Amino acid sequence: MQQQADNAQPMNSNTPVPAELADVAAGQPGAAPEAAPEPLPARFDTLPLDAKLLAAIDYPTMSPIQAKAIPLVLNGRDVMGAAQTGTGKTAAFSIPLLQRMMKHENPSVSPARHPVRAIVLAPTRELAVQVAANIKKYASKSNLRSAVVFGGMNMKEQTAELKAGVEVLIATPGRLLDHIEAKNCNLGQVEYVVLDEADRMLDIGFLPDLQRILSYLPKQRQTLLFSATFSTEIKKLAQSYLQDPILVEVARPNATATNVEQRFYRVEDDNKRAAIRQILRDRGITQSIVFVNSKLGAARLARSFERDGLRTTALHGDKSQEERMKALAAFKAGEVDLLVATDVAARGIDVAALPAVFNFDIPFNAEDYVHRIGRTGRAGASGLAVSLVTNSDARLMGDIEKLIKKKIDVEAFEVEGERRPDRGGDRGGERGGFRRERREDVDARPEMAEGASAREPREARESRELRPVRSAPRRSQPADPFFDKPYEPDPSADPVWEDKTATPTPASSTGGSGLSRFIKPKRKVAALLGGSGTTRR
Repeated sequence: MQQQADNAQPMNSNTPVPAELADVAAGQPGAAPEAAPEPLPARFDTLPLDAKLLAAIDYPTMSPIQAKAIPLVLNGRDVMGAAQTGTGKTAAFSIPLLQRMMKHENPSVSPARHPVRAIVLAPTRELAVQVAANIKKYASKSNLRSAVVFGGMNMKEQTAELKAGVEVLIATPGRLLDHIEAKNCNLGQVEYVVLDEADRMLDIGFLPDLQRILSYLPKQRQTLLFSATFSTEIKKLAQSYLQDPILVEVARPNATATNVEQRFYRVEDDNKRAAIRQILRDRGITQSIVFVNSKLGAARLARSFERDGLRTTALHGDKSQEERMKALAAFKAGEVDLLVATDVAARGIDVAALPAVFNFDIPFNAEDYVHRIGRTGRAGASGLAVSLVTNSDARLMGDIEKLIKKKIDVEAFEVEGERRPDRGGDRGGERGGFRRERREDVDARPEMAEGASAREPREARESRELRPVRSAPRRSQPADPFFDKPYEPDPSADPVWEDKTATPTPASSTGGSGLSRFIKPKRKVAALLGGSGTTRR
């Protein structure tokens, strides 16, 4: 009995498994080897979190990046977190930072009791809005305040919110610098800095603004960098901002999500729009994002899909912030079928249960491909990512293969009613097809004319109208010998290009003024009518 009791004791990863028990387990039908337990806690209630924060978290288990990063952030370490898009990086830094700021929580209404203690910088406005919504939800049960500031909106409302006092400030770099220069916020008590999508934040375009912002912050602070992609250059550059950082990677660097089905189809430019409509119809996809490389291309493609009967809206940088927020809100509410967007929407846009994304254009930057397809298959759900490839995309496809370290197989795609490409390209596809139809009609007209004699008079008349117009020889008309003879100059005529000022003209022909008779003389204007009595032209 004691031996059975000993065998019934649970075994952990350090307990050796006897060979007899292993053989018995392997011989039993349906028996599976016991999975090794997670070395890190998989549930939020196992972490030292405040009850107010736990009450605001609506899911019990943690994702891999959360399970690895949250304990490190709670211990005050600087962290560089790399994980696939859609795995919960926002909660990985926002929950532990809110927990560390709970010691400053107070119900006071005084702005002095709510100084800025944490700054979250995001590269795009849409990402800043999404991060702010998540942080506000996690802090909803506590007295911690949060605010978001970004460009394209009136600064007065943002200034009033900042002067009321906030602990967590989510911002884009440009607008945060505007508020700093206007002295709308005091950053002297900032303890935590988060760079979300750090590869973009540390890019050449954001680096000067980032350096200016960090110069206003205290030297002693905790800095966190989170992104889906980290290049070697970015890691070296980030070392100057972090103190003894810990790199947390839950997947191979720059890896794509495993739960996203990636398909690459070779399609001509003229047939890309038809291919997307065909895939949407065949797979029964009700909503998706279509990514393009240019703002003008996004607007044109959205109008084309709208003419095809699909509820479509465009999202790009030329739209105002209010228009972009309305377009994104309509898409999230299900009022729009297709969202045609540039890479402004490729980072941080979280749409629940988005079934598919399409790469109408292969991105110029290979890292943007990882972020684009990360809009689908979020939070463990499955998704579809379709990329339409042309012959001119060979170099861009090679860059993507180097980044994800995987060989890409481009499949041939047969479009229903496919038409051959013409010189008109994608924008002139319809006109080019119309010209081809007209040429085919012209080729068919002689055949129609041959059988026209056996038809009714009306049909014969119509067939004659459809015949190609040919230049008929002109009838012979009596010719005038004056127009047939070659040009002969008049020897007595003076050439018009010679200077005639040397030979003065008679005064009678010019009115005595010495001017040409073709120049109108000056007329006098009476002083009573506003003139000076002198002549004017």
